[in-house]
Amino acid sequence: MSRGWQIAINALKVLGANKQLIIFPILSGLTILMVISSFFFGITFTKGFAGIDEQNTVTIYGLIFLFYMVSYFIVVFFNMALIHCTTLYFKGEEASISKGINFSFSRIWLIFSWAVFAATIGTLLKILQDNLGQIGKFVISILGFAWSAATFFAVPVIAYEKLMPLDATKRSFTILKEKWGQSVVANFSFGLLTLLAFLVLGIAAIAVSELINMELGIALFAVGVGIIAIITSAIKTIIISAAYHNIDNNMDIHFNRQLLDGLFVEK
Repeated sequence: MSRGWQIAINALKVLGANKQLIIFPILSGLTILMVISSFFFGITFTKGFAGIDEQNTVTIYGLIFLFYMVSYFIVVFFNMALIHCTTLYFKGEEASISKGINFSFSRIWLIFSWAVFAATIGTLLKILQDNLGQIGKFVISILGFAWSAATFFAVPVIAYEKLMPLDATKRSFTILKEKWGQSVVANFSFGLLTLLAFLVLGIAAIAVSELINMELGIALFAVGVGIIAIITSAIKTIIISAAYHNIDNNMDIHFNRQLLDGLFVEK
């Protein structure tokens, strides 16, 4: 928790120096909500008028793949924009929303390729999870962790080394292995910090509900959840950018290098 707190504070300092960059996780979140809504109403409409056979697994998994692909594309597009802006800041250059968006557009094909690749992996994991019972869930949890670790640097690698998905995954894993060792685990966590944030938010929302108005309390909780998600997303993306650029030590990255060097430890 202590290391997670220190890393989060460092990332927040970067965000504080570039407050406009918070727009990227906001845009990502809003767009994802629009996608979820469109899928929900689309499926509801289709069920009402044409009917989707719930036993048609091809259709179901096809929709899951499509949802994953669109979601990955949106998240990576805006995360790449944020990473590029933090890179400019680390170089001592001026960062702006337009520069981040334009950079992501310049990598649009690579982003789309990654979205298809990641959606394929995600759908395959989902199929295994649905069809292998409790053992499958255990196996998928291990594979999911391995996937998260192997792709930790995937977005900056795609952005600056212009690699296709499989090569980007290999390169991301190589960076992790060469910097921290053959078998690593995360040496930081935001889980407890996030839990504390939700606890404080929940207490505040209950107090407002009891003392003022229930609807206002619910609204406060909903807005608070969104804010926590946005800030957490920004923090994680900034950390990935800082860690990636810390590998070659060729930038004054305005980030505690000791914390970056200790992100992972050998298992």
